[in-house]
Amino acid sequence: MQQRARSVEDKARRSEELLASAEAVARERGGVRFVTLAAVTERAGLHRTGVRRYYASKEELLLALAEDGWRRWSETVRSRTMGRTDMAPEETGALLADTLAELPVFCDLLTHVTLSLEGDVPKERARQYKTRSFAAHDTLVAALDVASSLTAEQLRALVAAALSFAGSFWQVSHPTPTLAALYEEVPEWGHVALDFAPRLRLLLRSTALGLVMVLPPEES
Repeated sequence: MQQRARSVEDKARRSEELLASAEAVARERGGVRFVTLAAVTERAGLHRTGVRRYYASKEELLLALAEDGWRRWSETVRSRTMGRTDMAPEETGALLADTLAELPVFCDLLTHVTLSLEGDVPKERARQYKTRSFAAHDTLVAALDVASSLTAEQLRALVAAALSFAGSFWQVSHPTPTLAALYEEVPEWGHVALDFAPRLRLLLRSTALGLVMVLPPEES
């Protein structure tokens, strides 16, 4: 039993090391689109085929990284709202923007999860991702529901906007090398100039204020 426990712990630790390596490679190479299993296993100190014992494919590895991003985002929001009951709408929007900007690889993954990763893994792996990401989402909203003056309905809409803005803006503000070169030639197309974190903060603060107007609390 003790040997089995150590084996489970070793596997969990190695899985975490692979996730950390995948995130590091994504940061170094400019996005998850450039992540390869070879680069991840090399950084983690594993043989190229060794990763298959933990993740059956690159898609499963990246989906696990997105799942971990959900956990980290939820935990950060809960930590920073602990003991609060007076957060104004614009402060709530700023908090979501700031905590997302601290997780750039997660922001990058938001687009890839929807476009391909969920559909390129077995159904049960997709089910696990959905289960855990929705649980993290609900925990995050519950924490904000206590801390913020926004209603639960307003918060769910604000979080949906945060995810959409973060995923889209990250891609626009981190173009591929081909697009970056093109924007240098044609500056007026230069979406590369988009400043991700400040723009995300501005729009989420504005969205939070707008939701107060269009989704007022129901009268009891």
